[in-house]
Amino acid sequence: MALKVLGISASPRERGNTDLLLRRALEGAEAAGAEVEVVALRDLKIGPCIECYKCARTGRCAVEDDYQAVYAKLLATDRLVFATPVFFMGPSAQAKLLIDRCQCLWARKYLLKQPLFADGPRDRRAMVIAVGGTKGKKMFECVRLTMKYFFDAAEFTYAANLFVNQVDGRGDILKHPRAMAEAARLGRALADAAAPPKAPETVELSGGAEIGGGGRGGEA
Repeated sequence: MALKVLGISASPRERGNTDLLLRRALEGAEAAGAEVEVVALRDLKIGPCIECYKCARTGRCAVEDDYQAVYAKLLATDRLVFATPVFFMGPSAQAKLLIDRCQCLWARKYLLKQPLFADGPRDRRAMVIAVGGTKGKKMFECVRLTMKYFFDAAEFTYAANLFVNQVDGRGDILKHPRAMAEAARLGRALADAAAPPKAPETVELSGGAEIGGGGRGGEA
Protein backbone atom coordinates (compact mmCIF):
# COMPACT_ATOMS: atom_id res chain seq x y z
CA MET A 1 0.00 0.00 0.00
CA ALA A 2 1.35 3.43 -0.96
CA LEU A 3 2.31 5.90 1.73
CA LYS A 4 -0.16 8.74 2.15
CA VAL A 5 1.34 12.22 2.04
CA LEU A 6 -0.83 15.17 3.04
CA GLY A 7 0.19 18.66 2.00
CA ILE A 8 -1.27 21.58 3.95
CA SER A 9 -1.02 25.05 2.48
CA ALA A 10 -1.40 27.82 5.04
CA SER A 11 -0.94 30.56 2.46
CA PRO A 12 -3.78 33.03 1.90
CA ARG A 13 -2.64 33.40 -1.71
CA GLU A 14 -3.34 30.72 -4.30
CA ARG A 15 -0.29 29.74 -6.37
CA GLY A 16 1.97 32.00 -4.34
CA ASN A 17 5.53 30.98 -3.52
CA THR A 18 4.48 28.84 -0.55
CA ASP A 19 1.98 26.94 -2.71
CA LEU A 20 4.50 26.40 -5.50
CA LEU A 21 7.11 24.93 -3.16
CA LEU A 22 4.51 22.72 -1.51
CA ARG A 23 3.35 21.34 -4.82
CA ARG A 24 6.92 20.65 -5.90
CA ALA A 25 7.56 18.75 -2.67
CA LEU A 26 4.43 16.69 -3.25
CA GLU A 27 5.56 15.98 -6.81
CA GLY A 28 8.76 14.60 -5.32
CA ALA A 29 6.81 12.41 -2.92
CA GLU A 30 4.54 11.21 -5.70
CA ALA A 31 7.56 10.34 -7.85
CA ALA A 32 8.74 8.17 -4.96
CA GLY A 33 5.47 6.23 -5.10
CA ALA A 34 3.40 8.05 -2.49
CA GLU A 35 -0.28 8.93 -2.72
CA VAL A 36 -0.57 12.70 -2.27
CA GLU A 37 -3.35 15.11 -1.31
CA VAL A 38 -3.42 18.90 -0.84
CA VAL A 39 -5.53 20.87 1.62
CA ALA A 40 -5.58 24.67 1.25
CA LEU A 41 -6.64 26.22 4.54
CA ARG A 42 -7.72 29.43 2.78
CA ASP A 43 -10.63 27.47 1.27
CA LEU A 44 -11.92 26.23 4.63
CA LYS A 45 -13.83 27.72 7.53
CA ILE A 46 -11.77 27.01 10.64
CA GLY A 47 -12.40 29.12 13.70
CA PRO A 48 -10.03 29.75 16.60
CA CYS A 49 -9.70 27.65 19.73
CA ILE A 50 -12.26 29.02 22.21
CA GLU A 51 -10.46 27.58 25.25
CA CYS A 52 -13.53 25.76 26.50
CA TYR A 53 -11.39 22.89 27.85
CA LYS A 54 -13.89 20.27 26.66
CA CYS A 55 -11.04 18.48 24.88
CA ALA A 56 -9.38 18.00 28.27
CA ARG A 57 -12.32 15.73 29.16
CA THR A 58 -13.13 14.15 25.81
CA GLY A 59 -9.97 14.36 23.72
CA ARG A 60 -11.96 15.92 20.89
CA CYS A 61 -12.52 19.50 19.81
CA ALA A 62 -16.06 20.66 20.56
CA VAL A 63 -16.14 23.36 17.85
CA GLU A 64 -17.85 22.03 14.74
CA ASP A 65 -16.50 23.43 11.48
CA ASP A 66 -14.10 22.40 8.71
CA TYR A 67 -11.43 21.56 11.27
CA GLN A 68 -13.06 18.17 11.84
CA ALA A 69 -12.32 17.07 8.26
CA VAL A 70 -8.71 18.25 8.45
CA TYR A 71 -8.34 16.50 11.81
CA ALA A 72 -9.39 13.22 10.20
CA LYS A 73 -6.89 13.70 7.37
CA LEU A 74 -4.11 14.47 9.85
CA LEU A 75 -4.74 11.20 11.66
CA ALA A 76 -5.03 9.20 8.43
CA THR A 77 -1.82 10.35 6.77
CA ASP A 78 1.63 8.77 6.99
CA ARG A 79 3.53 11.91 6.05
CA LEU A 80 2.80 15.62 6.28
CA VAL A 81 4.18 18.62 4.40
CA PHE A 82 3.11 21.81 6.18
CA ALA A 83 3.75 24.98 4.20
CA THR A 84 3.33 28.50 5.58
CA PRO A 85 4.44 32.00 4.70
CA VAL A 86 6.12 33.99 7.46
CA PHE A 87 4.11 36.95 8.75
CA PHE A 88 5.65 39.08 11.53
CA MET A 89 8.24 36.34 12.11
CA GLY A 90 5.67 33.60 12.72
CA PRO A 91 3.32 31.22 10.90
CA SER A 92 0.35 32.68 9.03
CA ALA A 93 -3.02 33.19 10.72
CA GLN A 94 -4.41 30.27 8.73
CA ALA A 95 -1.65 28.01 10.04
CA LYS A 96 -2.08 29.11 13.63
CA LEU A 97 -5.84 28.59 13.61
CA LEU A 98 -5.36 24.95 12.64
CA ILE A 99 -2.48 24.37 15.05
CA ASP A 100 -4.32 25.91 18.00
CA ARG A 101 -7.34 23.71 17.35
CA CYS A 102 -5.03 20.70 17.64
CA GLN A 103 -4.96 21.33 21.37
CA CYS A 104 -7.27 18.31 21.47
CA LEU A 105 -4.37 16.13 20.28
CA TRP A 106 -2.20 17.49 23.08
CA ALA A 107 -5.00 16.78 25.56
CA ARG A 108 -5.36 13.20 24.35
CA LYS A 109 -1.64 12.55 24.62
CA TYR A 110 -0.67 14.39 27.78
CA LEU A 111 -3.82 14.78 29.87
CA LEU A 112 -5.93 11.74 29.03
CA LYS A 113 -3.00 9.44 28.17
CA GLN A 114 -4.99 8.09 25.24
CA PRO A 115 -3.09 6.67 22.26
CA LEU A 116 -3.83 8.38 18.96
CA PHE A 117 -3.90 4.98 17.26
CA ALA A 118 -5.44 1.78 18.61
CA ASP A 119 -2.68 -0.33 17.04
CA GLY A 120 0.10 1.66 18.71
CA PRO A 121 2.60 4.28 17.50
CA ARG A 122 3.10 4.61 13.76
CA ASP A 123 5.92 5.77 11.54
CA ARG A 124 4.64 9.27 10.79
CA ARG A 125 6.94 12.02 9.56
CA ALA A 126 6.53 15.67 8.70
CA MET A 127 8.41 18.51 7.07
CA VAL A 128 7.96 22.28 7.05
CA ILE A 129 8.17 24.71 4.15
CA ALA A 130 8.34 28.38 5.13
CA VAL A 131 8.86 31.41 2.91
CA GLY A 132 9.55 34.97 4.05
CA GLY A 133 10.22 38.31 2.45
CA THR A 134 12.94 39.78 4.66
CA LYS A 135 16.57 38.80 5.21
CA GLY A 136 16.51 38.42 9.00
CA LYS A 137 18.58 35.47 10.24
CA LYS A 138 16.05 34.56 12.94
CA MET A 139 12.85 34.89 10.93
CA PHE A 140 12.19 31.14 10.93
CA GLU A 141 12.81 30.44 14.62
CA CYS A 142 9.20 30.98 15.70
CA VAL A 143 7.98 28.76 12.87
CA ARG A 144 10.46 26.05 13.81
CA LEU A 145 9.46 26.06 17.49
CA THR A 146 5.72 26.15 16.80
CA MET A 147 5.95 23.24 14.38
CA LYS A 148 8.14 21.21 16.75
CA TYR A 149 5.43 21.14 19.41
CA PHE A 150 2.60 20.72 16.91
CA PHE A 151 4.33 17.67 15.41
CA ASP A 152 4.92 16.26 18.88
CA ALA A 153 1.22 16.49 19.76
CA ALA A 154 0.20 14.92 16.45
CA GLU A 155 2.89 12.21 16.75
CA PHE A 156 4.94 13.09 13.69
CA THR A 157 8.70 12.76 13.62
CA TYR A 158 10.10 16.14 12.60
CA ALA A 159 11.99 15.18 9.43
CA ALA A 160 12.93 18.34 7.53
CA ASN A 161 12.71 22.09 7.03
CA LEU A 162 12.92 24.12 3.84
CA PHE A 163 13.24 27.79 4.71
CA VAL A 164 13.58 30.46 2.00
CA ASN A 165 13.91 34.17 2.74
CA GLN A 166 13.98 37.32 0.60
CA VAL A 167 11.24 36.02 -1.67
CA ASP A 168 8.24 38.33 -1.88
CA GLY A 169 6.63 38.80 -5.29
CA ARG A 170 4.03 36.30 -6.41
CA GLY A 171 5.70 33.45 -8.29
CA ASP A 172 9.25 34.72 -7.64
CA ILE A 173 10.23 31.34 -6.23
CA LEU A 174 10.22 30.04 -9.82
CA LYS A 175 13.33 32.18 -10.35
CA HIS A 176 15.02 30.22 -7.58
CA PRO A 177 15.67 26.79 -9.16
CA ARG A 178 17.66 25.51 -6.20
CA ALA A 179 14.71 26.04 -3.84
CA MET A 180 12.39 24.19 -6.22
CA ALA A 181 14.90 21.35 -6.56
CA GLU A 182 15.33 21.09 -2.79
CA ALA A 183 11.57 20.94 -2.32
CA ALA A 184 11.35 17.99 -4.71
CA ARG A 185 14.32 16.25 -3.07
CA LEU A 186 12.94 16.66 0.44
CA GLY A 187 9.54 15.46 -0.74
CA ARG A 188 11.09 12.32 -2.15
CA ALA A 189 13.07 11.77 1.04
CA LEU A 190 9.94 12.20 3.15
CA ALA A 191 8.25 9.38 1.23
CA ASP A 192 11.19 7.04 1.84
CA ALA A 193 10.43 4.12 4.14
CA ALA A 194 14.01 4.04 5.51
CA ALA A 195 14.62 4.81 9.17
CA PRO A 196 13.54 8.34 10.13
CA PRO A 197 16.26 10.95 10.76
CA LYS A 198 17.52 11.50 14.30
CA ALA A 199 17.18 15.29 13.79
CA PRO A 200 15.40 17.38 11.18
CA GLU A 201 17.36 18.15 8.02
CA THR A 202 17.24 21.91 7.52
CA VAL A 203 17.82 23.67 4.21
CA GLU A 204 17.96 27.47 4.45
CA LEU A 205 18.14 29.47 1.23
CA SER A 206 17.99 33.13 0.35
CA GLY A 207 16.50 34.77 -2.71
CA GLY A 208 18.94 37.64 -2.15
CA ALA A 209 20.00 39.56 -5.19
CA GLU A 210 18.71 36.78 -7.44
CA ILE A 211 15.11 37.58 -6.56
CA GLY A 212 14.96 40.65 -4.35
CA GLY A 213 13.47 41.10 -0.92
CA GLY A 214 10.34 42.47 0.65
CA GLY A 215 9.84 44.67 3.65
CA ARG A 216 6.95 43.36 5.73
CA GLY A 217 8.44 40.16 7.06
CA GLY A 218 6.11 37.89 5.20
CA GLU A 219 5.19 36.37 1.89
CA ALA A 220 2.36 34.14 0.78
